[in-house]
Amino acid sequence: MRCRRGGSTCSSDERSVMEQERRSRVIESSLLANSQEKERTEATKPFTIPKRLVWKAWRLVRANRGAAGVDGESLDEFERDLKNNLYRLWNRMSSGSYFPPPVREVLIPKKSGGERPLGIPTVSDRVAQMVAKLVLEPHLEPHFHEDSYGYRPKKSAHQAIAVTRERCWWHDWVLEFDIRGLFDNIDHRLLMKAVRHHTTCKWLLLYIERWLTAPVQQADGTRRQREKGTPQGGIVSPLLANLFLHYTFDRWMTKQFPALPFCRYADDGLVHCRSLDQALYVKERLARRLKQCGLEMHPGKTRIVYCKDFNRKGEYEHIQFDFLGYTFGPRRSCGKNGRIVTRFTPAIARSAAKALRQEVRSWRLQVKSDKSLEDLSRRFNPVIAGWVNYYSRFYASAFHAVARHINRAIAKWAMGKFKKLKRHQVRALKWVERVAQQRPNLFAHWHAGYRSAAR
Repeated sequence: MRCRRGGSTCSSDERSVMEQERRSRVIESSLLANSQEKERTEATKPFTIPKRLVWKAWRLVRANRGAAGVDGESLDEFERDLKNNLYRLWNRMSSGSYFPPPVREVLIPKKSGGERPLGIPTVSDRVAQMVAKLVLEPHLEPHFHEDSYGYRPKKSAHQAIAVTRERCWWHDWVLEFDIRGLFDNIDHRLLMKAVRHHTTCKWLLLYIERWLTAPVQQADGTRRQREKGTPQGGIVSPLLANLFLHYTFDRWMTKQFPALPFCRYADDGLVHCRSLDQALYVKERLARRLKQCGLEMHPGKTRIVYCKDFNRKGEYEHIQFDFLGYTFGPRRSCGKNGRIVTRFTPAIARSAAKALRQEVRSWRLQVKSDKSLEDLSRRFNPVIAGWVNYYSRFYASAFHAVARHINRAIAKWAMGKFKKLKRHQVRALKWVERVAQQRPNLFAHWHAGYRSAAR
C-alpha cells in the first residue's frame, strides 16, 4: 500500500523505517539532554563513560542484528524500553557494578564436518562490549601488522587474496596453517598482559576480565565456567583474538623471519618461503611457538604447497591450497602476448561453490510459482549480489558454474509458472537467457554477464 504526502510517495515499509528513525532521534535527544546535569551525574561515578558512546554502540549493535541471548530478549524487545535499558547499562558500567550475564552457546555445523560452538551474548551485553571495542580498537589498530587482515577496519579478505596472489608469483613455496580452536584456547593471563601493555583504562581492564570469565550456558541449561578462551560470537572477541595473535604470531614472525612475507586472516595464515627445506623449518618453529602460547596447529589444515606454474614445473604432492573461499593453484590464463599460459592464481573454491549451490537448492524456487520474477529478485538478489561481488573478483570465469546453477533454478521456476514452458526444460532455459538479456538488472549475476543457463 502506498500513500501520497506533500507530493511524495512512500511505502508502508518506508513509513515504518521513518517512524523508527524519528523515535530513535527522540530517545537520543532525551538521553543526551540537560548536558550540565549529565556532567554532574557522571562526575560522581568512578568511571567516565560518555552516554553518547553508549548510544553509538547501540546503533552499531542494532545495525548488526543478531539473535537473543540467555534472557531471550530480542533487539525489538530491547528497543521498546530503549531509554531505560541504555541508561541502566550506562549507570552500571560507570559505577563498576556491571557483570556480564552468561553467554548462550549454540552449536553450528562446520564445513569440514563436526560442530563449532558459537557464543551469543545478550543484547545489553553486546552493547556493553561494543562500548569497550569503540574505546580499545583505536589504541590497538596502529600497532597491528599490515599483513593482518581479519576483523579490522579498512582491511578486507579481497586485500588478503590479492597480496597472496602476487607473493605466490615470487615465492615457490607456501606454508598454509590453521590454528585449532583459537577462540576456545586463548590464554587469559597472556591476553590480559597484552591488553595492559596497550591501555591503563581501569574500566576496560575490569570488564574485559569479566567477559573472559563469564560462564557459558549450554542448550540444556547447564552452565560451564570458562578458564581459557573468549566466546566466538562476542563483539569484543575478534579484537582480543587479533591482539593475542599479534604477539603470538605477527610480532614473532617479523623478529624470527624478517625476510619471509606472511598473511594472516584471523586464525588462518600463510607464510611464503623460498625452498622446501625453509618451509619445513618454519613449520617446525611455528608449531613450537604456538605450543608455548597454549595453541596448536590444526594437523588436517596445515601443509606445505608448491606454487606450480609455466616456469615452475616440479612435481610435488600439494600444488594448491584454499584460503578465504578461494583455491590457489595452477590455472590456464592469457599472458601478455596473448598466449595461453599456466599461472598460479586464485579462483572460487570447490567447497565454496558447492555451498552456494546447496543454498540455491534450499530456496526451492520450483515451488514458488505464486511469486513473480520481480518478487524473486527482491528476495534473493541481495544474496546473489554478495556472491558475485566476492567470488568473481578473481578468475571470474570460475563463477560461471554457480551462475548457471542459479539460472537453471530460475528456469525450473518458470516451468512451474508458465504453461507454455511446462515440461519444456530447453525452452525454459532459452527463456531465462532471453529475459537476462532484456532485463539484466533484475539479478546481479545477469548484470555481471553471467546469463547462460546451458551447461
